[in-house]
Amino acid sequence: MTLDGITSRAELFHPESLGIPDVIFFYRSNDVTQSCTSGRSTTIRVRCSPLKPAPGSLSLPSTCSDGTCDGCNFHFLWESVAACPLCSTADYHAIISSCVAGIQKTTYVWREPKLCVSGISLPEQRVTICKTIDFWLKVGISAGTCTAILLTVLTCYFWKKNQKLEYKYSKLVMNATLKDCDLPAADSCAIMEGEDVEDDLIFTSKKSLFGKIKSFTSKRTPDGFDSVPLKTSSGGPDMDL
Repeated sequence: MTLDGITSRAELFHPESLGIPDVIFFYRSNDVTQSCTSGRSTTIRVRCSPLKPAPGSLSLPSTCSDGTCDGCNFHFLWESVAACPLCSTADYHAIISSCVAGIQKTTYVWREPKLCVSGISLPEQRVTICKTIDFWLKVGISAGTCTAILLTVLTCYFWKKNQKLEYKYSKLVMNATLKDCDLPAADSCAIMEGEDVEDDLIFTSKKSLFGKIKSFTSKRTPDGFDSVPLKTSSGGPDMDL
């Protein structure tokens, strides 16, 4: 507002309303006159006005019709679109249309009111391929159906597996119950201490060819068991077991 003793008073003109600060130019003349011992000065306040094309309009202070109140300091207000800042990406916005037939359009327009001049230009309209809501709805329904089927299959599988485990567990419980019951004592075939062993039976782990043939021709007893010949260690006659 002040430079080198020269002041440009804001109250001399109507206030700006666009939020863009004014640009002030200061001029001085060193020629001294009888009424202006310090010389003359001039301030030109340049204000952005989008509705006023260049060169714009020049205004004088409302309180001083001649542009000066003391005859030494002059003040002017110059309103023009040329005083607006250069356009940038912050001065426009994008409008995205809805998806129609798989095509979506993006259009760029200036913000209103337009408070810039020159600078960058608006980008061209952009066309992109898109998916409609019906498509995503179908995808969602398909995914939900597949998930429901998978959950149903898993539920049946684990239920069937649980049934098998329950059956095995019941069978184990029944077997354990039977083992806990009193069973008749088995007759002991062991040789008591003090008894003489008349003959030691020797079982051969490996059979000869003759022995294998003989085992195939062994006789079956009336009670359904096979009769197997055994040799005694004393060299006596064979015994049928």
